[in-house]
Amino acid sequence: MKKILEKEHRTLLTGAEAAAHTMRQLRPEVVPVYPITPQTPIIETFAQFVADGFVDTEIINVESEHSAMSAAVGASCGGARVLTATSSQGLALMLEICYIASAMRCPIGMAVGSRALSGPINIHCDHSDSMMARDAGWVQIFCENAQEAYDLSIVGQKLAEDQRVLLPVMTIQDGFTITHSAEPVALLPDEAVTEFVGEYRALYPLLDTEHPTTQGPFALPDYYFELKRQQVDAMENVYAVWGELQEEFAKLSGRRYRGLFEAYKLDDAEYIYIVLGATAGTAKVAIDRLRRQRKRVGLLKPWLFRPFPTEEIAQALQGCKAVAILDRALSLGSWGPLYSEISAALNTVSARPLLYNYIYGLGGRDIRPDQLMSVLKDLEGESDANVQRFIGLRE
Repeated sequence: MKKILEKEHRTLLTGAEAAAHTMRQLRPEVVPVYPITPQTPIIETFAQFVADGFVDTEIINVESEHSAMSAAVGASCGGARVLTATSSQGLALMLEICYIASAMRCPIGMAVGSRALSGPINIHCDHSDSMMARDAGWVQIFCENAQEAYDLSIVGQKLAEDQRVLLPVMTIQDGFTITHSAEPVALLPDEAVTEFVGEYRALYPLLDTEHPTTQGPFALPDYYFELKRQQVDAMENVYAVWGELQEEFAKLSGRRYRGLFEAYKLDDAEYIYIVLGATAGTAKVAIDRLRRQRKRVGLLKPWLFRPFPTEEIAQALQGCKAVAILDRALSLGSWGPLYSEISAALNTVSARPLLYNYIYGLGGRDIRPDQLMSVLKDLEGESDANVQRFIGLRE
């Protein structure tokens, strides 16, 4: 195959293009796809790499996302490295098979351009689709920018294929905000990525006729429970494997993703913001401005949402006065999904800070630094924490 990069190269890329470069360097044997905004440019860019001879991949154009994930499961069980991508209603249509992919321990990599779920019809960013799939047994990695979308897709695929894990992985970038916005991205040499990830060798490939196995059997009550517990153990193993891989990746790239979340000015913070994805960049601007006003504020940005780093986050929040948890998704009839996780994590903490839940940015609505800065008034004033609040909503 022809090469594109023989040494590290910094170039202007959208998040979608960065994800496509990752796919090219991972060299999947099979990529089943169905287009949906804002994921489509990921596969369009990758398909061009295939057409130009930079990667030898069987792209399967299917009739729906349900079929795309079905084909991904079949190819993965056959022993292939399989990648795909989707968004919004596409992920919703895949969801039935997403549960099967994780239960059959298929290490499929999927780039998600996170987008609102209809209705009403909306094609812009929020985290409704990703949160809908949070219990499907997939590892979920949230990215702040195009560089993270590139880096964490590489790490995510090696994580998925580690025999202590063997679970599918979603690498999630905010639709349009990241997928369609260009920024400088440092790409690693092709051979360096290939060597880092290694060749995928399935434990029990369906096509190994010398060693036949049963795939996807009917599990009655006397076995189903134990099989689900194995998935629990695999998720638990993610924490340790993630740490190991980040150390390896730091040596390869010089970029280190320390721990399970990014801690931005947390050391002396009395008030802490917690947010997923691209809004973390806006939050950092707000925090810098508040710091210049001598406000002791910081940001905690989880990279992993599944498995959720409960103990580590609880430890990081001990000693602070109040926490603003910002959800870009609704859980209708309950608190925001991220808020619920943080609240549960703090059940074991003796000095529990006040927790405030904010819903923002649904359907792609922008959020500005000044809006985030205004949240601090609630935290400092110890406003009623038993009220779910909305940022930027006309009421």
